[in-house]
Amino acid sequence: MRDISGMHPFHLAFPVYDIGLTRAFYVDVLGCEVGREGTRWIDFNFFGHQLTAHLTSTDGESSTTNDVDGDKVPTRHFGAILPWESWHELAERLKTMDLSFRILPRTRFVGEVGEQATMFFDDPSGNTLELKSFKDPGQIFARWVEK
Repeated sequence: MRDISGMHPFHLAFPVYDIGLTRAFYVDVLGCEVGREGTRWIDFNFFGHQLTAHLTSTDGESSTTNDVDGDKVPTRHFGAILPWESWHELAERLKTMDLSFRILPRTRFVGEVGEQATMFFDDPSGNTLELKSFKDPGQIFARWVEK
């Protein structure tokens, strides 16, 4: 695993129509490592950043979601991975601003590989952002497969 202690990796999620073809391209063509994955999503170590492909249909869905640890996660979103304390400070500040969250700040995958704090909200143009944090930054690209 790469040492990421000195960098601040980004997280980007995007819709795809075929997980197998997506895996083949990102692994075989670009040389990305696979991290955690479910039946409808897969994480890649994209040059030190977390890229997540979410399966969607080809019928032009504009507001699709996937179930991730009990949340309806929008397939199209982007964000950043913040240091643990910074994430918690920001979450508290955003809550005091009465920000409308798509998914309230919470910790998911508790006690599992890739345990993380996460929150989702939209910007004024309707772009969905996820800000997340890992108590153990070494878990960002940890391997895990949904059962």
